[in-house]
Amino acid sequence: QVRLVESGGGLVQAGGSLRLSCAASGSISSIVPMGWYRQAPGKQREWVASITTGGNTNYIDSVKGRFTISRENAKNTVYLQLNSLKPEDTGVYYCNRMGVWGQGTQVTVSS
Repeated sequence: QVRLVESGGGLVQAGGSLRLSCAASGSISSIVPMGWYRQAPGKQREWVASITTGGNTNYIDSVKGRFTISRENAKNTVYLQLNSLKPEDTGVYYCNRMGVWGQGTQVTVSS
């Protein structure tokens, strides 16, 4: 069984930065694609970014050029660097690995 733990969220002013981490533990036998999602208050969870086993990345249009997803396979960890944050980036950020979700980490951006 795989467990995901997100961290790194917080309260920042618009224009600020945060670095989110997602550490996987448990029965990890292979490197697989992973993704970050977010859920704003009153809205559905949406996909934000993903990274393949080879390191190829994809982003939702609203974060392109501001967010960067990366992974450190030796540590079973995926990161999401959030730069130039906007109030509309506020929400709970979750990572996902093969259908397994973490508990999420809150990101709040004040204007």
